[in-house]
Amino acid sequence: MDLSSLGLGTYLGSPAPAADRGYADSALAFHRLGGNVFDTAANYRHGHSEWALGQAFKSLPREAFFVSTKAGYLPMSDGVTAETPANWFERSLAKPGLLSPEEVVDGCHAMTPAYLEFQLNHSREALGVEAVDLFHLHNPEHQRPHLGPERFEEAMLRAFEACEDFVAKGWTRAYGCATWNGFRVPASAPDHLSLERLMTLAERAGGKDHHFRWIQLPLNLAMPEAFLTPTQEVQGEAFTALDAALALDLEVQTSASIMQARILRQLPPDFIAALGAATAAQAALQFTRSCPGVTTALCGMGNPAHAAENAAVLALPKVSAKVLASIVGD
Repeated sequence: MDLSSLGLGTYLGSPAPAADRGYADSALAFHRLGGNVFDTAANYRHGHSEWALGQAFKSLPREAFFVSTKAGYLPMSDGVTAETPANWFERSLAKPGLLSPEEVVDGCHAMTPAYLEFQLNHSREALGVEAVDLFHLHNPEHQRPHLGPERFEEAMLRAFEACEDFVAKGWTRAYGCATWNGFRVPASAPDHLSLERLMTLAERAGGKDHHFRWIQLPLNLAMPEAFLTPTQEVQGEAFTALDAALALDLEVQTSASIMQARILRQLPPDFIAALGAATAAQAALQFTRSCPGVTTALCGMGNPAHAAENAAVLALPKVSAKVLASIVGD
């Protein structure tokens, strides 16, 4: 499948029926207009986002869309049952012996093999698919300051081994790491993630033919580090996160591509026109999707009108790297 350079995200919004319908309708509108990449996570809108996408997917052939989801942050809900977070945790995880409170980092994050398996199977059910296309560990860098580098690598290796098992079972086609800080911050930061080191762990988990194929990180006009800042090292050479991903043959999803619309009011008309766009949102998306190394730029779309506005970008030619650098460079 040729993946669209823009993808529909499902992070924002309340866990209300109206928001569920908005995402389901937006997903179908986006697909009709040429978008085929959809991104969600177990914890988005307390579990409701996966179910909303699942409703949309009922109308689409399985081969017509690519869906990625994530596990790491505890959703504290199954997206269906009305119960307190404590009751959900006890019923779903603690009582069956899948996860103990001691295995939860910072009260909200877990990536033990048993928890990942539980969450992936729930996600498959909610999305209505036998296999997701991509299963991300969600912000694994959250655990690094708590565990320390050595214990963190042990935890990542166990998680990667579990993900290789999920691929073998036909539950996902690939896995990756969806991050916020990990790949953008310098190596000295406590929550830094080294792409080169993660590739080494993936080879230990799955051999040369491992299935660690993707990363996700934020990239937008206000947060251009993935495009500009050399935070990664590959074979002793400094790289930006995007260039490191290219060197390591990894696909890239970007998140927060319009920074939850907070940057749009700052874009002047001449800037928008220079990117070949008609609206501020389209200009912001043009920047992100055009950065070399980006496979798909994700953008939250819970309104069919926004989906239509954003999908128009798919018909625009990408902007050259030289022009992009002149926009956000020194």
